[in-house]
Amino acid sequence: MAGQTVTPLRPSNLLAPRDPEPGTAGTRQGLPINRSAAAAGVDAAELTSPDWRLTVVGEREDRLSLDALRALPQRTERLPIACVEGWSASAEWTGVRLADLVERVGAGDGASVRVVSAQRSGGYRVMEMPAAYVRDPLTLLALRLNGEVLSLDHGFPARIIAPNRPGVWQTKWVARIEVPR
Repeated sequence: MAGQTVTPLRPSNLLAPRDPEPGTAGTRQGLPINRSAAAAGVDAAELTSPDWRLTVVGEREDRLSLDALRALPQRTERLPIACVEGWSASAEWTGVRLADLVERVGAGDGASVRVVSAQRSGGYRVMEMPAAYVRDPLTLLALRLNGEVLSLDHGFPARIIAPNRPGVWQTKWVARIEVPR
């Protein structure tokens, strides 16, 4: 990790965040960016389109626009992200409780979920979340970070943030949430 603090060593630091400069360049919003939208192959035009919808599937299906998500009750929580690459940082996240979203589609308290990202490929495009995290009142589908709308690199339009889960499981660019039957 010396490359994070000793600037000349940055190019040789393989395990640091790919973008270790929190709070600069506008898109970082006070947190490092581990994987950018461009690196993940995310279609920015699709995510920023007024036609974008989050699909939540359970006993029923719900398709929510960004405005519809913003109209739901919002919660703000201070939660950390702990990256497997060795960094950890706390931030203020605002969004909809995941438990409230799955309840809307008829899922009960014991429901686990599958979260699908809009990224086209990669090992963390689909994430399974056990019921204990789903019903935790701190687990959010975050729409804002540190008081600002999520930047594209932080997962715009929506990302998962849950307590005590590694950063790789804090899925960005959420497109679909499924409650397995």
